[in-house]
Amino acid sequence: MTLIKELRWRGMLQDIMPGTEEQLNKEMTSAYIGFDPTSDSLHIGSLVPILLLVHLQKAGHKPIALVGGATGMVGDPSGKSEERNLLSEDILLHNQAGVKKQLEKFLDFDASKPNAAEMVNNYDWFKEIDFLSFIRDVGKHITVNYMMSKDSVRKRIDGESGISFTEFTYQLIQGYDFYWLYKNKNCKLQMGGSDQWGNITTGTELIRRKIGGEAYAFTCPLVTKADGGKFGKTEKGNIWLDAKKTSPYQFYQFWLNASDADAKKWIKLFTLLSKETIDALIAEHEDAPHQRSLQKKLAEELSVFVHSREDYDFAVKASEILFSNDTAAVLQSLNEEQLLQVLDGVPTVNISKEQLAAGYDFVSFLSDSQIFPSKGEAKKMLQAGGLSVNKLKIGMEKASLVAEDLLQGKYVLVQKGKKNYYLVIVG
Repeated sequence: MTLIKELRWRGMLQDIMPGTEEQLNKEMTSAYIGFDPTSDSLHIGSLVPILLLVHLQKAGHKPIALVGGATGMVGDPSGKSEERNLLSEDILLHNQAGVKKQLEKFLDFDASKPNAAEMVNNYDWFKEIDFLSFIRDVGKHITVNYMMSKDSVRKRIDGESGISFTEFTYQLIQGYDFYWLYKNKNCKLQMGGSDQWGNITTGTELIRRKIGGEAYAFTCPLVTKADGGKFGKTEKGNIWLDAKKTSPYQFYQFWLNASDADAKKWIKLFTLLSKETIDALIAEHEDAPHQRSLQKKLAEELSVFVHSREDYDFAVKASEILFSNDTAAVLQSLNEEQLLQVLDGVPTVNISKEQLAAGYDFVSFLSDSQIFPSKGEAKKMLQAGGLSVNKLKIGMEKASLVAEDLLQGKYVLVQKGKKNYYLVIVG
């Protein structure tokens, strides 16, 4: 299967410039995607561009990842309703280093290979260019009429906030990136999200007008959720690729909780599984949707791809703690960091070491901590066997909460009924 056919069946192709497929079929082609260093980590919204480069390299072509050290200082108006805050050079350098480290995990940078991945930073060529040279050598080739016709610009001009000259010029700067890479790296193709089509075609136009060259482009659709919610966003914000910003357990849970409609679409977009494997998975899922086999495979593939097999194994084990009964031993085996990952978001109850020292009457504890509104209701649940401490069922024989109940010398997990958890923190 050719690269374009592969991307098309996966749903990763939106707009494509005439001649692009022929160019890719003709010879090894260098192609680039730009990554915006507004943070020191990419998030899952960057996974489709990353995977475009992965598919490109697997098909024998050369991927170039451009980290926008210069463009990060300007701000891209595409898909945004307001001017964004500009970042200092120090913050941008820090962010670029973080993004580079992540991209190195997904692409093969082995310089001995003809299609080795390469990373470039557009600050390296823009730092030498002064304003007058830029408007003389670049600005004269692109008319204001052409720039105003772009959707990203027109929407901002018609909107309440308008658009600054800084962001208006962004497409010229991105266009120059493509021109520079075409001239210096023989890069003939730019890829990106569909919101980048206007910026990308400015580059192909600049290459044509300035040196008579022929360059190509295609874009992928922006990922959406079936329920209309924003992809990659939770109540806590972005789902990051950095394990320190989004734990591997939370990352795994995001994919595991995908709706059936999203899972069918995302298994094609976000994994490297073959068409035959994916078709079989979808058929299996449709036979028994309650088993959620599609979501489980999606969560496994992405957790291993972005983090590691060990992180995936831990996430599965951790999931069992909250959703299975026979997990007391697993809970005891977790270190503090893992324990807090698993129980992130569980309501917390704080008690003092002094309260625990002589043994905290259990019924009083349940009432004082408002796990139950009264001692009477707490007693009823205890008598009915509806309470667990650290995943072990307890009854009226549990007279007190004691130091021996502590996990990692500091925590107790209390479960009320099937789904209500409370993390007791002793401090």
